[in-house]
Amino acid sequence: MSATSAILDFAAATHTLPDAVRADALRLLDDTLAVGAAGAASPEARALLPVVQAWGQSGEARSFSGHALPAVSAAFFNGFAIHCLEWDAVHEGAVVHALSVVSAALLAASDRMGGSDPQAFLAALTVGVDVASGLGIAATGAMRFFRPATAGVIGAALAVARLEGLSRAQMADVLGLAYSFACGSMQAHAEASIALPLQIGRAAQAAIQAVDLVKAGMTGPHDVLEGAFGYSALIEQLDLTEYVAGLGTVWRISEISIKPFPSGRASHAVLSYLQTLCLKKNIFVRIEAHVPPLIKRLVGRPYRSIMTPQYARLCLPFLAALMVRDGQIDPRNFNAEAMTDPKLLNIAERLSITLDDNTDENAMGPQTLEVELSDGIIGSGTIHHTLGSPDAPLSPEQAAAKTDLCRVLAGDCDPRIFDGPLSYATEPK
Repeated sequence: MSATSAILDFAAATHTLPDAVRADALRLLDDTLAVGAAGAASPEARALLPVVQAWGQSGEARSFSGHALPAVSAAFFNGFAIHCLEWDAVHEGAVVHALSVVSAALLAASDRMGGSDPQAFLAALTVGVDVASGLGIAATGAMRFFRPATAGVIGAALAVARLEGLSRAQMADVLGLAYSFACGSMQAHAEASIALPLQIGRAAQAAIQAVDLVKAGMTGPHDVLEGAFGYSALIEQLDLTEYVAGLGTVWRISEISIKPFPSGRASHAVLSYLQTLCLKKNIFVRIEAHVPPLIKRLVGRPYRSIMTPQYARLCLPFLAALMVRDGQIDPRNFNAEAMTDPKLLNIAERLSITLDDNTDENAMGPQTLEVELSDGIIGSGTIHHTLGSPDAPLSPEQAAAKTDLCRVLAGDCDPRIFDGPLSYATEPK
C-alpha cells in the first residue's frame, strides 16, 4: 500500500479518540480560538476585514471579528487572525502550525452546515492536525516553502471533507486539489512579511474550495505525495515511512506545543530562560545563545530601530530585550515607541547568537544560554524542552495568564470563544 493510500484510509476511518488525545484536542482548540480572537482585534486584521468582506455577500460563517462572511472568506480571515500575532500552537518537530489552518477551515465548514456534532468536530480536527503535522515530520531537509501552509492545506482539506461526510473516494480528489492549490514560500519568512499569516489564511480558504469543487463533481490528481510531480518531488522531499507506521496509534496532536509568548517559536527557549532570571530582578551584562541552524535562520535577524511588527516578532534581540525589561512579551509593545527605546537597544546589543554543532536543519533544540550578570556571576543552562511543549507544559497559572491577556486584547467578542470553545465551534447559533 502506498503512503498516500494509507493516509486516505486514516482520514476516512472511524476513530474513537483516546481520552488523553481528546483532552489535548480540546486544550489546543481553546488556545487556538483565544489567539484567533486576540489576532482579530489587531491593526493588521482590521485592515484585512474590508477586503474579505468584499469577496462575497452571503454571511454563512462567523469570523472572530464578529462579522458574518462567506465560508471561504471566514476561513481566510480566521486563519490570518490565528497566526498574525505569532501566538499559535506549533508542532516543533514538524515546524507546522497545524491547528491554525485546520481550525480556521473547520470552523467555517461547521458554520455553513448549521453546526456539527462535537465528537465529529474533534475527530476531524485531530485527523487534520495529524496529517498536516505528519507531512512536516516526514520532511528530510530544510524548509523552502512555508510548511504550515503547504502541509496545512492538505490536512485542513481532509479534515473538512471528513466533517462534511465525503467518501474515501472523494477524499482522494480533495487531497489532489488541495495539493494543486498549495502555496506559500519561506521568502515571506525571510523578509518577515505580513504574507506569512496571509498564507495561512489562503490555505484555510483553499481547503474549503477543494471540498466544494469535489462535491460539485470536479476531480484532482491522485498520486500527489509520491508522484513524479508530487509534493515530495517539488515542495520538499518526504520519507513517510515512520509517519505512516504510526497512523492511528501515535496521535500527533498530543505532540503540539502551545506558545507562551506572541513571537516566533524559535525564540521561546531563550525567552523562557530569561524570564526565569528576570523574576529575580537581575541586571544582564552579556547573554550568549548557542543555537541550531534553524533558530538562527528563523529569529536571528538583526535589531532595527525601524521594524514592522511582523519583523519584531521574529527578531530575537528585540524580543530578548523586551523580556529583560518587562519580564514578559506583550503584543501591544510591537510599536515604534518600543522599537526606538534606547534602553531596549542597549539590552539587545548584549545578546549574541552563535551556531552550535547541530547539523539537523529542522531542529529547534537543544539550546544553551550563557548569561553574565552585573555582580560577576556567570551562569549557563541548556534548554532541552522549550516551555509550552508536551515535555515542559505551561503551568495552570501560565496558561491562564495567556488566556486572560488574549481576552483583554480581543475586546468585545463572542464570550464562548473563551468560556465554551467547543460550543462556539459546533453551535453557530
